[in-house]
Amino acid sequence: MAAGWVFPADWPVDEVDRVCRAVLGPQDPAEELYRLGGARARAGTGLAETLLDLAALHAVLVEPPGSTGIVSPDVDAVPARMLRATALGWGDVVSEQAGSCAADNPLTGLATSAYLRTRLREVYAEARVAGRQDHVLVLVSIDLNRVSGWSRVVAMTLLADALKEVFDAGETLASVGPSTACVLLRRDGRLARAVVNLRLLTAHRLAVDPHVAPTGPAKVWLEQLPGTYDEAARLVTALGR
Repeated sequence: MAAGWVFPADWPVDEVDRVCRAVLGPQDPAEELYRLGGARARAGTGLAETLLDLAALHAVLVEPPGSTGIVSPDVDAVPARMLRATALGWGDVVSEQAGSCAADNPLTGLATSAYLRTRLREVYAEARVAGRQDHVLVLVSIDLNRVSGWSRVVAMTLLADALKEVFDAGETLASVGPSTACVLLRRDGRLARAVVNLRLLTAHRLAVDPHVAPTGPAKVWLEQLPGTYDEAARLVTALGR
């Protein structure tokens, strides 16, 4: 964590386990690193952070026995083959995403974070003309670290269903991370009740399935929009981590 991979929520994915097994065994880790690069891209991680994480892994691997355990990642010290495999995996996924330009996730039906940023740009343009900001974000997050495999997908699908049931009047419902979703909406007198309903409904939906119940209770909160669009875009990125 001191050298890289500073978000533990990013760790429990199959690609990480496969890379660990590959680098500790006799096989060439290139194929698994390619898959890891793709997984990091799908999680919304930039290439610079992805390669820094790889450098942190490499620094741990080459640290001599009996050391303090404190390592410094150096991307330039990582073997070119490892860098190339990871970067190719990351780049192929990004290219695929750019080509498909899907506005929503086919499993959850929630809009992508890219679409949310487009809506935020429109909201800030509207606020500039009106002279005030009337929109707010409602965030909901669950703990996917407590489950694995298909249960993670089921949990997010149940969460999305609850969001769509509570907010069904044209609000923007989007996924901002592997375990976090949000609603961009105009603040009005119904907001407080809607937040309470969302908290109760998510608790009920997650409790029905014993395989996903450990992800709850869902955390639901309001997030005020910052003063500028650029700050809002950074906020969305941070909320997704």
